[in-house]
Amino acid sequence: MSSNQQVADAVIAEARKNLRDAHEKIVHCLNQLDDEQFNWRPFEQANSLANLLLHLCGNMRQWIINGIEQKPDTRHRSSEFSDRARQSKTDLMKRLAQTVAEADATLSRVTADTITQPRRIQGFDVNVMHAVFHTVSHFVGHSQEIIYITRLQLRDKYRYKFVPQTKEQGAP
Repeated sequence: MSSNQQVADAVIAEARKNLRDAHEKIVHCLNQLDDEQFNWRPFEQANSLANLLLHLCGNMRQWIINGIEQKPDTRHRSSEFSDRARQSKTDLMKRLAQTVAEADATLSRVTADTITQPRRIQGFDVNVMHAVFHTVSHFVGHSQEIIYITRLQLRDKYRYKFVPQTKEQGAP
């Protein structure tokens, strides 16, 4: 295996891990909420968690699934935020899981030859590595937003996914 392939494999493995880890955090949060909390927004112009899941699915499909694979772009980004329908948490969680799985499968096919190939995505001229970093960092950022919104709603009832156990991890 060439050193270029080893580097590409390492970059993609880390991107896939970051995507999986962020998805697990989202699932952890949403499993603590009911449909009403899932559709809650602090004020009318703010996004609900449902809007954020629609947005994450749209972004991942546009940038990774369709963008990297050079498939037609059918995303309607503005509708991800303007949607005010009461969404089923279960249905959107399944949709997100399916989208993450499709993105992961797409990432698994990235090679040293394709990682630097040019793509035109959302009107931007980028390469595949840019699309990967853009999408994974975007997904991780919104996962933190989802954690914050969950904590705002649950307050002291929020259950942490990770609690430090050792001094090295930050336990007292």
